[in-house]
Amino acid sequence: MPSNPSDHRRAVLLLCFCAACWSIAGVFVRRLESADGFEITFWRSLFCMVAVAATLWWRHGRRALAPVRAMGVAGLVSGAMWAVMFTCFTLALTRTSTANTLLVSSLSPLLAALLAWLVLGQRIRSGTWASIGMALTGIWWMVHEGVSPEGASGMLIALGVPLAAAINLVTLRRMHAVVDLAPAVLLGAMISCIVVLPVIWPPSVSFHDLLILALLGVVQLALPCMLMVRAARHLAPPEIALIALLEVVLGPIWAWLGAGETIPAATVQGGMIVLVALAANAWLGSTKLPEPRIA
Repeated sequence: MPSNPSDHRRAVLLLCFCAACWSIAGVFVRRLESADGFEITFWRSLFCMVAVAATLWWRHGRRALAPVRAMGVAGLVSGAMWAVMFTCFTLALTRTSTANTLLVSSLSPLLAALLAWLVLGQRIRSGTWASIGMALTGIWWMVHEGVSPEGASGMLIALGVPLAAAINLVTLRRMHAVVDLAPAVLLGAMISCIVVLPVIWPPSVSFHDLLILALLGVVQLALPCMLMVRAARHLAPPEIALIALLEVVLGPIWAWLGAGETIPAATVQGGMIVLVALAANAWLGSTKLPEPRIA
């Protein structure tokens, strides 16, 4: 059954909270003493894995692995996509500018809309397309002064973030009525740890950095990612990706408040454009479409 308006509103608010959690990464990463991109990826994913496993144990006790096994192929796909997102963003930052990474990552709503149309047959209303276009314009304006042709390899790696996000969102939307895909966050964190472990071995992160990475793993990854899976039950894939762009707007604000960084005028102007796009999409209402049929 399609989501009712109250469920939709709660899902939007929940996803805004998720975006706020995701956005704290920048300000805390600036507090790290020596951890590099691979170490950040490993420890953040490890603590995320521990947090999700603890949540499953608290909810299911000795049957904590049952929800993981019940996900089937859809869970493996979703877990793999979480791993790509967890890994590619931090690796891209080590090979290209932050501006380039954010600009490429902001393609998520566009790719999610296209994939939802191709896979789910979900028609996207014109207002959502307009909001996506406005949001992309705003983010381009936020980062345009830092965008450069250097770091092509980093931009290719960063492209994995919106591609994986789009595939994951469509998977969540297609399968949410059949199976709980929240445990897929656990698989994603586990895969990410395994991939980067050979690079960071033997681990040498300081205790100071470990505390910060534990905070990021739990509050910035595990909590919002599990909550996003819940919100996906009531929101269309492009709408989820669009609201998630709030992360890009809030990140510089936390850096200003927590690290004393100056916010350029273009960041403020572009951020306002993104906020207007999000507000316009919320005001126009969600896309009202029938639920995708499950084969």
